[in-house]
Amino acid sequence: MHARKLAFAALAVAAGLSLTACQNDDTDTAQGTSTAAPTASTGTAPIGGPASNAPATSKPGKPGAAPTTAPAGSTGAGKTAKCRTADLTITAADHTITGDPTNTVVVELKNHSGKDCTLSGYAGVDLTTPSGTLSAKRSGEPVVTGVVANGKSTYFGISYPANNTGGSGLRITGLVVTPPDETQSVTLPWPGAGSLPAADDSAPVKIGPIGSAGQGQ
Repeated sequence: MHARKLAFAALAVAAGLSLTACQNDDTDTAQGTSTAAPTASTGTAPIGGPASNAPATSKPGKPGAAPTTAPAGSTGAGKTAKCRTADLTITAADHTITGDPTNTVVVELKNHSGKDCTLSGYAGVDLTTPSGTLSAKRSGEPVVTGVVANGKSTYFGISYPANNTGGSGLRITGLVVTPPDETQSVTLPWPGAGSLPAADDSAPVKIGPIGSAGQGQ
């Protein structure tokens, strides 16, 4: 009877040890499920973004790169283009001042081109008469190159002798203006006195260079 009790106790102890070993094995397996080292990042960037393991970089542009288009009003070489006849609105008005020895008409050239342009020199000026065309002579004043901003004007004057002879003189019917370095002309009504002294060559019709007259003259 005593031997049976010892055998049963030994069997119980063995069963207990076997159960403990199984529990330890399960615990170790659960705790060590992932034993492999994490996979290193390949550096592949997501769509639309930089690589995850490298900072994004950008390449700087070349310093001093020239613009591909020229500024408005430029010839492409950094110079302002010349005013053409089509760029200008040309008008004329009487600006004779009482007591002056000669009469004066002022011609206005207004830039409507949408860009700045240069205008310098002497315009071509012809007075039309029943006897033909009378060309004005240059005054000899120095020429200065000027930039006419878009929407702005420049002026020059036409001086001519008054007809104080008492006769009909030489009747003026119109004014033809050709901007400097242009071949296209503009014909305007003559705004000044109706006639010139007949055959008076001592005081011819003269013109000043572009910019020689102002709006108030």
